[in-house]
Amino acid sequence: MASTNSIPRLKDFGFWVRCGVSITVLGILGGYGVAGYYLKQHYENRDERPGLTLTDIKGAYAGAMVPSPLLGKIESGHPDAMTAEDREALVTWLRSGTTERDYENFDLDPMPSDVMFDTCVSCHSRNATGTTAFTALPLEYWDDIAPIAITREIKPKDMKIVVQSTHAHVPSMAMVLLGLTALAACTRWPGFLVGLLSTGAGLGLIADFGAQWFARDYPQLTLVIVGGGAVYGGGVALLGLGVIIDCWLPGGRGNRAASIGQGSHTPPDNVPLRRPV
Repeated sequence: MASTNSIPRLKDFGFWVRCGVSITVLGILGGYGVAGYYLKQHYENRDERPGLTLTDIKGAYAGAMVPSPLLGKIESGHPDAMTAEDREALVTWLRSGTTERDYENFDLDPMPSDVMFDTCVSCHSRNATGTTAFTALPLEYWDDIAPIAITREIKPKDMKIVVQSTHAHVPSMAMVLLGLTALAACTRWPGFLVGLLSTGAGLGLIADFGAQWFARDYPQLTLVIVGGGAVYGGGVALLGLGVIIDCWLPGGRGNRAASIGQGSHTPPDNVPLRRPV
């Protein structure tokens, strides 16, 4: 007896079914895209610096110290013309933990505001001219200097939030993955490829949320959070795109007597038709 394939194939369904599946999957992928954008907005200002960085994510789950960019520049030898005494005064001030309070502290000699004015403002001012002028980063007033002068500590999320997030997201994200895996299994793509993507995405989901529980004690797990989330998102995206593409590849409804749902049936080979009594 010839073997029959009991798994329905997306290519054998009618136009409107394939259209509905494609639009629904596209909506899922669009929703995940918006979720990624939301996460970027949610995390990128943790260190009060523009752009999303690994420090932002590390700070959210493990906590982090964000050193002063100005301190890094001063310690690296910028500007060249600054005297050793002035450089040491600024380093001490920037490491003091009282950066804002001591900016114009007359008890300090030299006073940080005077050093900044004498050595930095000639290039870092709104009206600076010449080849060394850097008007994009003025340092004329404390409000200009504060964003790059203060070392910041990022507090990690409360564990209650991690628990709530795991409770809310893991089951729903797992169900989305299961649904896309089931649809992808009904496509013409190789089964091992579908299984590989599904397995990788599932492991990524577990790694992402599992690492969030232990990142406070092991900050290096931040890389696992980022990597796991990327693997899950990539797997979901590829499965979804595979489903949509398969719905519209040529060759649909070609190997079955009629489309699924229209009531036609072809008897298996070698089974005699029985005459009604």
